[in-house]
Amino acid sequence: MSVVQATFAATLVDEWVRAGVTEAVVCPGSRSTPLALAIAARPELSVHVRLDERGAGFFALGLGRATGRPAVVCVTSGTAAAELHAAVVEAHHGRVPLIVCTADRPPELHGVGASQTVEQVGIYGSALRWSADPGVPVAETSGTWRSLAARAMAEAGSGPYGPGPVHLNLAFRDPLVGEPGPLPPGRADGKPFHRMAPQVGAPVLDDRWSLPAGRGLIVAGAGCGPVPAVLAMAEHLGWPVLADPLSGCRVDHPQVVAAGDAVARSGRDDLRPEVVVRLGSAWASKALPAFLAGADTVAVDPWWRWQDPDRTAAVVHRTDPGSFAEAVCRRPATAGPAGWLAGWQRAERVAQAAIDRVLAEVGLSEPLVARRLARLLPGDVTVVVSSSMPVRDLEWFAPPVADPPRVLANRGANGIDGVCSTALGVAASCGGPVAAVLGDLAFFHDVGALVGAGEPGAPTGAPCTVLVVDNGGGGIFEFLPQAGSVERAVFERVFATPQAADVLQVAAGLGVETADVGTPDELDEVLGAAATAKGHRVVRVRVPARPGNVDVHRRVHDAVAEALARQEPLPKPEP
Repeated sequence: MSVVQATFAATLVDEWVRAGVTEAVVCPGSRSTPLALAIAARPELSVHVRLDERGAGFFALGLGRATGRPAVVCVTSGTAAAELHAAVVEAHHGRVPLIVCTADRPPELHGVGASQTVEQVGIYGSALRWSADPGVPVAETSGTWRSLAARAMAEAGSGPYGPGPVHLNLAFRDPLVGEPGPLPPGRADGKPFHRMAPQVGAPVLDDRWSLPAGRGLIVAGAGCGPVPAVLAMAEHLGWPVLADPLSGCRVDHPQVVAAGDAVARSGRDDLRPEVVVRLGSAWASKALPAFLAGADTVAVDPWWRWQDPDRTAAVVHRTDPGSFAEAVCRRPATAGPAGWLAGWQRAERVAQAAIDRVLAEVGLSEPLVARRLARLLPGDVTVVVSSSMPVRDLEWFAPPVADPPRVLANRGANGIDGVCSTALGVAASCGGPVAAVLGDLAFFHDVGALVGAGEPGAPTGAPCTVLVVDNGGGGIFEFLPQAGSVERAVFERVFATPQAADVLQVAAGLGVETADVGTPDELDEVLGAAATAKGHRVVRVRVPARPGNVDVHRRVHDAVAEALARQEPLPKPEP
C-alpha cells in the first residue's frame, strides 16, 4: 500500500512539473506524508513550508497572483482543510489559479469518531473551478493518475470561467511512508498529459454593433488588459481613461485621469459622461459609480462572471479586454466632442494640485502615504496593498507617474485577512522587491506569517518591506454611519477594536528588522530604501488618530470640489 500511495503522489507531482508548476507550499502533518515527500523530492520545485494552513493558503495565493501560474498547497486532514477556505474564496473571486490538495482519512475511518476526520468533500462549496475525490490510490487506477493531475492544472489556469482554485481531496491509508515505484508513463515528449488549447473565435464587436456616440469615458480596473492597448483605444476615441492603480494604466499620459474619485465627489455635471466603457474589475470608490449612473455602459467580461454590482451595463462583451481595445481601434471613430478631453485634463490638473496643497499642509497622513508610495517606488517594485483603507487611499490619491510600481491586492472578496502571507508569497516568486501596505488590524490579523521570516536564511525570494499604517484600530469604520450613530465606547469596543499590542515589539519578537516612521521625510527615506532592501522589514508609519484621518479626507475632497467649481463649465452637449 505504501508503495502505491508513494507512486501515486510522485506521479501527480511529476505531471505538475511537466505542466509548468514551479512553487509548492507544504504544511506539516502526518496524513499528507505521501504528497509532501513527493513534493520535497523534486528539485524543480521551490518548496515553502508554512506552519499554519490559513497563512499557507494566502502565501500560495500570493505566488499565483504574482506569476499567473498555480501553486500547489498541501495540507493534512481535518481542520487543516477548513483553514484554507478563506484563501480559496479569495482565489475564486480574484481569479487566481491555485491547486489545493487536502489529505484525508480512508473511508473506513469516516463516521466513527476517528481523530482529525471531517467531511472534506464539498468543503469549499461553489468557490471552485473543479474538484475531485479519487479515493485511496490502488494500482488498478494508475492509468488515470496523470490525467487527474493534468486536468487539475488545466482547470485551475484555463477553465471557461477563468483562473481559480481546484481541490483534490486525497485519501491515504497507513502506512504512509514508502518509496515510489516506476511511474505510469507520461507523454514521450515530456509535455503534460492534457493541455488546454487557447480559446479561438472569441466574439469581438460584431459588425452590426458600434460604440454609442457621445461624451465617453474608459474606466480601467484590475485586469483591464494590456496598458498600451487601453491607451491606444483612448487616443483613438478621444476619451479620458479613469485608471485604478491596480489596472497598471495610471501612467503619465495625456489621456489618463487619476483623480476620478475626487472629480466624482465634486459633482461637476458637465463632466458626467454619456458613454462608459468598463474594463476590468470595479473600483473601490462608491462616489464614482454614482457619478457614472445614467451613462450608456459597455462592459467587457471575458469570464462571464457578471461583474456588474450596480447593474448599469447595457451591453456585455464576452471577450478579453485587449482584443476588445484592438477591435475598437480598427473601426472608424470620430474625435470626442469638442472640449471634452481637454475639460477632463484640466480637471485632473486642478484636482492633483489641490490634493498636493492640502497634504503638504497636514503633514504625515494616510493619503500622503499612498501618494508618496506611488511617486517614490520605481516600476521594479511590486506593491501589495490591503483592502479597507489602504487600497482606497491608493485609488483616490496616487498620482499618475511615468513608471509606476506594479500593484496587487486581494480584491476578489475584499477581506483584510492573509495580507502579510500574500505579500510574502509575492516576494517569494516575483523576482523583485515588494512593499506591502496595510493597517494595524490587518497586520495583527496575519502576524503569524512573519514566523521564521527573521531567521537565518530568510527570506526566500525577494525582500518585503511591510508598511503598517498605524492609526490605532479599524480606520474605515470612522467613515461609516456607525461612527456617528453608536455610543463612542461601544463603537471603540465593537468596531474600531484598537489593540494594546505594539507593532514593532511584536515584529521584533519574531526576529524581523523594524523601523518607526513619524514624519514625511522619514517615510521618504523608508520608501527609498525599499527598492534596495536586503531582507524583510516591518515599518510602523505613525499617522494621526482615526477621527483626524476623516478630517484629512474631508479637507482634500472639499479643496478639490472648490477648485473645480472655479473652473469654467464645459458647453452643454448638442441635443
